[in-house]
Amino acid sequence: MTATEPPGAGLADRHGRVAVDLRVSLTDRCNLRCSYCMPAEGLDWLPSPTLLTDAEVVRLIGVAVRRLGVTEVRFTGGEPLLRRGLPEIVRAVAALEPRPQTMLTTNGIGLTRLAGPLAAAGLDRVNVSLDTTDPARFRELTRRDRHADVLAGLAAAAEAGLVPVKMNAVLMRGLNDDEAVPLLRFALAHGYELRFIEQMPLDAGHTWRREEMVTGAEILAQLRAAFTLRPDPVRRGGAPAETWLVEGYEAVDGRPARVGVIASVSSPFCGACDRTRLTADGAVRSCLFSQEETDLRGALRSGATDEELADLWRKAMWGKPAGHGIDDPRFLQPIRPMSAIGG
Repeated sequence: MTATEPPGAGLADRHGRVAVDLRVSLTDRCNLRCSYCMPAEGLDWLPSPTLLTDAEVVRLIGVAVRRLGVTEVRFTGGEPLLRRGLPEIVRAVAALEPRPQTMLTTNGIGLTRLAGPLAAAGLDRVNVSLDTTDPARFRELTRRDRHADVLAGLAAAAEAGLVPVKMNAVLMRGLNDDEAVPLLRFALAHGYELRFIEQMPLDAGHTWRREEMVTGAEILAQLRAAFTLRPDPVRRGGAPAETWLVEGYEAVDGRPARVGVIASVSSPFCGACDRTRLTADGAVRSCLFSQEETDLRGALRSGATDEELADLWRKAMWGKPAGHGIDDPRFLQPIRPMSAIGG
């Protein structure tokens, strides 16, 4: 085996990392229009024939789990609850041997209807995006009047046993940058685990500016003014969030209350990254910010065997860059926006 060839098993790269966490985008469509993600008029959605079918999604996940060592599968979008076959996809993935952990990142709209069926199908837990506790501000941020639906979705997820229910929040300067404390108070009151995420250069309009981003350090300063935070003794490993225990609070099931910050830009964790991504149209991405993709859909539809698909996937991940390069003056934002890549 030479340095230019991937090893024969697993999703290793040339920098010593091994991907075990698979992010699967099920659609690029969404029923919100969050200002940090897409324009008010939406985007040109992927044509239906280019999307992986339910059976193709399950087959590729099966290749990742059985042949490539993937142990966690997270369904993303766009908005994955818009995928009609979602419960059946989850059920098929949960039935794989060895069984991967199954997770879902969603805006929560539709969870009142789907949380129970998804839990019954084998979904382990959810992350729900909520950037504000204020309904009027929610309308401004998302261009939709669906705040109450998201709150109901969070409650439905907890009721269905998809715990710990995690909340994801992005703070935008001049819009909701004063909401770190209110959001954490809301999460603590309901037993949710809150994760703040720095705004990343993944918007469709390519308007992101680092100097306008609310940093992880700023968020922590707001939180420490109102709460006592202690370092989380649980080893972080490849997890994107650095977490703290919130002193004096417990989650609803008796676990210590936690809050996390995903500082992808100001404090990158690329050296411990263990993720690989599959887009809704069947492309492997080794990095969220990659300019390159490897097409699996074409090979799959041309009759490739599972081992041939696994080999393509290995080669794609072997070329993974050491870091996302946002601080490099030559950095170029990915052509695809977050809604088309998957979180």
